[in-house]
Amino acid sequence: MKNWWKKIRETFGHRAFAASVLGALFLLSFSFIANFYAGQYAQEEASNPVTDIVLNSIPVFDVSAAFLYGPIVFWVLTFILALIEPKRIPFVAESVVLLILVRSVFVSLTHIGPFPDRLSPHSDLFSFLTSGSDLFFSGHTAFPFLMCLLYWQTKKLRYLFFALSLFFGAVVLMGHLHYSIDVLAAFFITYTTFHIAKTAFKKDWRLFCETIGS
Repeated sequence: MKNWWKKIRETFGHRAFAASVLGALFLLSFSFIANFYAGQYAQEEASNPVTDIVLNSIPVFDVSAAFLYGPIVFWVLTFILALIEPKRIPFVAESVVLLILVRSVFVSLTHIGPFPDRLSPHSDLFSFLTSGSDLFFSGHTAFPFLMCLLYWQTKKLRYLFFALSLFFGAVVLMGHLHYSIDVLAAFFITYTTFHIAKTAFKKDWRLFCETIGS
Protein backbone atom coordinates (compact mmCIF):
# COMPACT_ATOMS: atom_id res chain seq x y z
CA MET A 1 0.00 0.00 0.00
CA LYS A 2 2.87 2.39 0.83
CA ASN A 3 4.45 1.70 -2.55
CA TRP A 4 1.13 2.39 -4.26
CA TRP A 5 0.70 5.73 -2.47
CA LYS A 6 4.25 6.63 -3.38
CA LYS A 7 3.51 5.78 -7.02
CA ILE A 8 0.37 7.94 -6.93
CA ARG A 9 2.24 10.92 -5.46
CA GLU A 10 5.12 10.63 -7.90
CA THR A 11 2.87 10.24 -10.94
CA PHE A 12 0.48 13.06 -10.08
CA GLY A 13 3.43 15.20 -9.00
CA HIS A 14 4.15 15.83 -12.66
CA ARG A 15 2.12 18.82 -13.77
CA ALA A 16 1.78 17.61 -17.34
CA PHE A 17 0.34 14.29 -16.18
CA ALA A 18 -2.05 15.92 -13.71
CA ALA A 19 -3.22 18.32 -16.43
CA SER A 20 -3.74 15.38 -18.79
CA VAL A 21 -5.89 13.57 -16.22
CA LEU A 22 -7.97 16.69 -15.49
CA GLY A 23 -8.46 17.28 -19.21
CA ALA A 24 -9.56 13.67 -19.72
CA LEU A 25 -12.03 13.91 -16.84
CA PHE A 26 -13.45 17.14 -18.27
CA LEU A 27 -13.91 15.48 -21.65
CA LEU A 28 -15.50 12.50 -19.93
CA SER A 29 -18.10 14.79 -18.33
CA PHE A 30 -18.77 16.40 -21.70
CA SER A 31 -19.16 13.00 -23.37
CA PHE A 32 -21.80 11.95 -20.81
CA ILE A 33 -23.80 15.08 -21.62
CA ALA A 34 -23.47 14.43 -25.36
CA ASN A 35 -24.55 10.83 -24.81
CA PHE A 36 -27.61 11.92 -22.84
CA TYR A 37 -28.87 14.38 -25.44
CA ALA A 38 -28.15 11.98 -28.29
CA GLY A 39 -30.29 9.39 -26.54
CA GLN A 40 -33.10 11.86 -25.94
CA TYR A 41 -33.02 12.94 -29.58
CA ALA A 42 -33.09 9.33 -30.77
CA GLN A 43 -36.07 8.66 -28.52
CA GLU A 44 -38.02 11.65 -29.86
CA GLU A 45 -37.25 10.79 -33.49
CA ALA A 46 -37.60 7.01 -33.19
CA SER A 47 -39.27 5.43 -36.22
CA ASN A 48 -40.92 2.03 -36.54
CA PRO A 49 -39.09 -1.12 -35.41
CA VAL A 50 -37.69 -3.56 -37.96
CA THR A 51 -37.49 -7.33 -38.13
CA ASP A 52 -34.33 -9.11 -36.97
CA ILE A 53 -33.24 -12.64 -37.81
CA VAL A 54 -31.99 -13.28 -34.26
CA LEU A 55 -34.68 -11.55 -32.24
CA ASN A 56 -37.44 -13.09 -34.35
CA SER A 57 -36.05 -16.53 -33.51
CA ILE A 58 -35.68 -16.35 -29.72
CA PRO A 59 -38.09 -15.44 -26.89
CA VAL A 60 -37.49 -12.61 -24.45
CA PHE A 61 -35.44 -13.67 -21.42
CA ASP A 62 -35.39 -11.82 -18.11
CA VAL A 63 -31.79 -10.60 -18.07
CA SER A 64 -32.50 -7.46 -16.05
CA ALA A 65 -29.88 -8.13 -13.37
CA ALA A 66 -27.11 -8.83 -15.88
CA PHE A 67 -28.10 -5.86 -18.04
CA LEU A 68 -28.31 -3.36 -15.20
CA TYR A 69 -25.68 -4.49 -12.71
CA GLY A 70 -23.20 -6.33 -14.92
CA PRO A 71 -21.83 -3.04 -16.31
CA ILE A 72 -21.33 -1.74 -12.76
CA VAL A 73 -19.04 -4.69 -12.01
CA PHE A 74 -17.26 -4.10 -15.33
CA TRP A 75 -16.66 -0.39 -14.68
CA VAL A 76 -15.47 -1.03 -11.10
CA LEU A 77 -12.94 -3.51 -12.48
CA THR A 78 -11.87 -1.01 -15.15
CA PHE A 79 -11.47 1.71 -12.52
CA ILE A 80 -9.40 -0.54 -10.24
CA LEU A 81 -7.09 -1.60 -13.08
CA ALA A 82 -6.47 2.05 -13.92
CA LEU A 83 -5.82 3.01 -10.30
CA ILE A 84 -3.34 0.17 -9.81
CA GLU A 85 -1.13 1.81 -12.41
CA PRO A 86 -2.04 5.52 -12.48
CA LYS A 87 -0.18 6.02 -15.76
CA ARG A 88 -3.07 4.18 -17.38
CA ILE A 89 -5.68 6.72 -16.32
CA PRO A 90 -5.33 9.33 -19.10
CA PHE A 91 -5.50 6.94 -22.04
CA VAL A 92 -8.23 4.78 -20.53
CA ALA A 93 -10.35 7.90 -19.94
CA GLU A 94 -9.56 9.37 -23.36
CA SER A 95 -10.36 6.18 -25.26
CA VAL A 96 -13.63 5.82 -23.33
CA VAL A 97 -14.48 9.46 -24.10
CA LEU A 98 -13.81 8.95 -27.80
CA LEU A 99 -15.97 5.83 -27.93
CA ILE A 100 -18.83 7.58 -26.11
CA LEU A 101 -18.66 10.51 -28.52
CA VAL A 102 -18.50 8.23 -31.56
CA ARG A 103 -21.49 6.30 -30.25
CA SER A 104 -23.38 9.55 -29.62
CA VAL A 105 -22.92 10.48 -33.28
CA PHE A 106 -24.20 7.10 -34.45
CA VAL A 107 -27.16 7.28 -32.06
CA SER A 108 -28.02 10.75 -33.39
CA LEU A 109 -27.98 9.46 -36.96
CA THR A 110 -29.90 6.21 -36.39
CA HIS A 111 -33.52 6.37 -35.22
CA ILE A 112 -34.88 2.84 -35.62
CA GLY A 113 -37.50 2.14 -32.96
CA PRO A 114 -36.85 -0.46 -30.26
CA PHE A 115 -37.94 -4.03 -30.96
CA PRO A 116 -41.61 -4.31 -29.91
CA ASP A 117 -41.21 -7.51 -27.89
CA ARG A 118 -38.50 -6.53 -25.43
CA LEU A 119 -37.50 -6.51 -21.78
CA SER A 120 -38.10 -3.27 -19.88
CA PRO A 121 -35.52 -3.05 -17.08
CA HIS A 122 -35.97 -0.09 -14.75
CA SER A 123 -33.20 1.84 -13.03
CA ASP A 124 -32.91 5.52 -12.13
CA LEU A 125 -29.15 5.33 -12.72
CA PHE A 126 -29.48 3.92 -16.22
CA SER A 127 -32.34 6.24 -17.15
CA PHE A 128 -29.70 8.99 -17.26
CA LEU A 129 -27.19 6.92 -19.22
CA THR A 130 -29.63 5.45 -21.75
CA SER A 131 -33.04 6.36 -23.13
CA GLY A 132 -33.74 2.84 -24.38
CA SER A 133 -33.85 4.14 -27.95
CA ASP A 134 -30.10 4.69 -28.30
CA LEU A 135 -29.63 1.41 -30.10
CA PHE A 136 -26.82 1.67 -32.63
CA PHE A 137 -24.37 0.54 -31.51
CA SER A 138 -24.39 -1.55 -28.33
CA GLY A 139 -22.41 0.09 -25.55
CA HIS A 140 -22.71 -3.06 -23.45
CA THR A 141 -20.72 -4.86 -26.13
CA ALA A 142 -18.39 -2.05 -27.17
CA PHE A 143 -16.82 -0.96 -23.87
CA PRO A 144 -15.64 -4.38 -22.68
CA PHE A 145 -14.21 -4.96 -26.15
CA LEU A 146 -12.40 -1.62 -25.91
CA MET A 147 -10.78 -2.80 -22.66
CA CYS A 148 -9.92 -6.08 -24.38
CA LEU A 149 -7.99 -4.12 -27.00
CA LEU A 150 -6.31 -1.90 -24.40
CA TYR A 151 -5.12 -4.85 -22.35
CA TRP A 152 -4.37 -7.09 -25.32
CA GLN A 153 -0.81 -7.75 -24.16
CA THR A 154 -2.10 -9.18 -20.86
CA LYS A 155 -3.67 -12.50 -21.86
CA LYS A 156 -5.84 -13.02 -18.79
CA LEU A 157 -7.35 -9.53 -19.07
CA ARG A 158 -7.70 -9.86 -22.85
CA TYR A 159 -9.70 -13.08 -22.50
CA LEU A 160 -11.71 -11.74 -19.56
CA PHE A 161 -12.82 -8.57 -21.31
CA PHE A 162 -13.49 -10.37 -24.59
CA ALA A 163 -15.64 -12.88 -22.70
CA LEU A 164 -17.50 -9.99 -21.01
CA SER A 165 -18.10 -8.39 -24.40
CA LEU A 166 -19.59 -11.62 -25.76
CA PHE A 167 -21.58 -12.11 -22.56
CA PHE A 168 -23.12 -8.63 -22.64
CA GLY A 169 -23.78 -8.99 -26.36
CA ALA A 170 -25.73 -12.17 -25.61
CA VAL A 171 -27.55 -10.45 -22.72
CA VAL A 172 -28.87 -7.55 -24.81
CA LEU A 173 -29.99 -9.94 -27.54
CA MET A 174 -31.71 -12.29 -25.08
CA GLY A 175 -33.61 -9.33 -23.64
CA HIS A 176 -34.34 -7.98 -27.15
CA LEU A 177 -32.74 -4.75 -25.96
CA HIS A 178 -30.62 -4.34 -29.10
CA TYR A 179 -30.84 -5.52 -32.65
CA SER A 180 -28.24 -8.04 -33.75
CA ILE A 181 -26.61 -5.42 -36.01
CA ASP A 182 -26.09 -3.20 -32.94
CA VAL A 183 -24.05 -5.94 -31.31
CA LEU A 184 -22.11 -7.05 -34.38
CA ALA A 185 -21.22 -3.52 -35.49
CA ALA A 186 -19.94 -2.66 -32.01
CA PHE A 187 -16.83 -4.81 -32.53
CA PHE A 188 -15.86 -3.15 -35.80
CA ILE A 189 -16.56 0.42 -34.70
CA THR A 190 -14.75 -0.08 -31.38
CA TYR A 191 -11.70 -1.51 -33.13
CA THR A 192 -11.51 1.52 -35.41
CA THR A 193 -12.08 3.95 -32.53
CA PHE A 194 -9.31 2.32 -30.51
CA HIS A 195 -6.80 2.87 -33.30
CA ILE A 196 -7.94 6.47 -33.73
CA ALA A 197 -7.39 6.98 -29.98
CA LYS A 198 -3.85 5.57 -30.25
CA THR A 199 -3.07 8.11 -32.96
CA ALA A 200 -4.85 11.05 -31.33
CA PHE A 201 -3.36 10.48 -27.86
CA LYS A 202 0.08 9.09 -28.68
CA LYS A 203 1.80 10.36 -25.54
CA ASP A 204 -0.79 8.89 -23.18
CA TRP A 205 -0.85 5.64 -25.16
CA ARG A 206 2.90 5.31 -24.63
CA LEU A 207 2.42 5.87 -20.89
CA PHE A 208 -0.27 3.19 -20.85
CA CYS A 209 2.00 0.74 -22.70
CA GLU A 210 4.73 1.22 -20.09
CA THR A 211 2.45 -0.39 -17.51
CA ILE A 212 1.75 -3.54 -19.54
CA GLY A 213 5.09 -4.04 -21.24
CA SER A 214 3.74 -3.42 -24.74
